Parts: sequence; structure tokens; C-alpha cells
Amino acid sequence: MSVAFVFPGQGSQSVGMMAEFAGVDPTVRATFDSASSVLGFDLWTLARHGPADQLALTEITQPVMLVAGVATWRMWQNRGGFRPDWVAGHSLGEFTALVAAGVLRFEDAVALVRFRGEVMRDAVPGGQGGMAAILGLSDADVETACAEASQGEVVEAVNYNGPGQVVIAGHTGALQRAIEAAKARGAKRALALPISVPCHSSLMQPAAEKLRERLRSVTVSAPSIRFLSSVDAVEYSDPAAIADLLYRQLASPVRWVATVQTLVGLGVQKFIECGPGKVLTGLNRRIDKSPSLACLALEDIASVDAALSPAAE
Repeated sequence: MSVAFVFPGQGSQSVGMMAEFAGVDPTVRATFDSASSVLGFDLWTLARHGPADQLALTEITQPVMLVAGVATWRMWQNRGGFRPDWVAGHSLGEFTALVAAGVLRFEDAVALVRFRGEVMRDAVPGGQGGMAAILGLSDADVETACAEASQGEVVEAVNYNGPGQVVIAGHTGALQRAIEAAKARGAKRALALPISVPCHSSLMQPAAEKLRERLRSVTVSAPSIRFLSSVDAVEYSDPAAIADLLYRQLASPVRWVATVQTLVGLGVQKFIECGPGKVLTGLNRRIDKSPSLACLALEDIASVDAALSPAAE
């Protein structure tokens, strides 16, 4: 059976996450401690106790999600878990996937995503940008609503997460106009998200340029596990091409529907979500409802043991 491990991005973090895993595998705490040495503050205490509003800051969320995903991956390996045929990640989760595939050193990735979060935060002044979720419209209708609402500002479709589930991002005013335009087109829901950074929109281009400069000092290796990008649903194996991808990714939409569909087309029969929560597992089930496709999340010890059992093969 061909298996893909998929790694979540921002939004799956929560205060207290990883506590159960840390109680059964010392590698989890060691992974957080290693990251804390890189960052200069206690990431484990922040993940365990919050506060939630600090954990939600993008320059904190990005390293904590990467570290949680890598810690889960290491625990999986320690418990005898098999190597998947593919890895992929949603937005920030691509960095976690690339650590799992040996493309990025863990410590390098921790520092890199902290920097990524900082330049994203600084790219658009506070209160001038944001994101919104549009449910119940086709991709084309969402794109048309954004085009009508722009009026000289930026608002774009940035996350194609599932059928009838698209996230848009841009300037605050244009975002509100796009919400109203989507409602007028019959959207089931159209609501602003509690995110002040217009992630993956063209407003992130200045941040992307800074990230590209930083990437020049980071060692990028060829993947030991096949890697499919959610930027364009294309496999990447050349280190230089992967470095360029991580630069382009910051101001490009996340095409998760195409990523899942491509992996299924390549023979993947099981998706295992590696990291906090089960957001991607829910999306994957909506994208491909075939009863022969297995989708599960390593969300607690019971689910890890279930995925490791012979019956799960």
C-alpha cells in the first residue's frame, strides 16, 4: 500500500498539545528542548501552558507547529513506524515535510520558519491585512468575487483547501468587499478569520524576497522520501529547485485539493497526518470520498498504535 505522510500548517496549534506524546516518548520533549536552544526561549512551556494569544502569533506558531510535527515524526519512527512513500505539507507544513525527508536540518528549519514568521508579520502593517474563509462556492466564483472586490487593492484566493472551501487574503477593505460579494453569490458562509497576516497573497512578496536571501545560507539536500509540493502539486527532488520553491511558496496559493488528487493519481492509498490536530484528515476525506482511500491522523497514542498495528496495513 502506498502511503503519504502529510504535515499541517498554522491553525492546528492549541495550548497543551503534545503533552500525551511527551509522557510516553522522551524524544518529544528533547525535540522541543533542541528547538528552544535555537530560538532562545522555552518553546515547550509555551506549547504546554500558553497563553493562547502568544501561541497564535505567526512568528511563534510557525516554529511550534514545525517542532510538533517533527516530534511526532520522530516518535513514530521510535515506535517502529514505517517510512512513507511520499511526504507533503500544507503551507508551513512543507517545511516539516522537508525535515522528515532529510532536505532541511531540523535546527536550520526552526530558525528559518521563525524568520519566515517575522518577515510575514512585518510585510503588512497591523490592521491592514487579513484572511477570510468562503464556504459553498466554486473556486471560479470565489476568484470572480475577489476580482470584483479588489478596486485597486489586493484580495486573492490563497488556500484551495477542499471542494467549496477556499480561503482568501488581502487588504482589509478589499477583504470585506469580497466577503459581501461572495455572500451575494450564494456562499453558505463567508467570514473573516482571526489572522492579521494575509498569508500566501501577493502582499507577501516583500517577505518572500527576504526569505530568499536567508535561504542562500541554508543547506538544502536531496529528499530521501519523495516530496510533492502543495504550491503546484509537482514532485521536487533537486535541492536548488526546492530552495526556489520555498521562496515562491510564501506569495503563492496553497493548492491542497490538487495535491491530494495528484497523490491519489500516483497510487497513494493512505494519508497519515503527522502533527497536532486532524484538519488535513478532514479535508482529505472531503477531497476524495472513495471508500478505498484511508485517511487518519496521529492525534494521540491510541491513533499512533492503531496506525502501527498489522491490521492497519
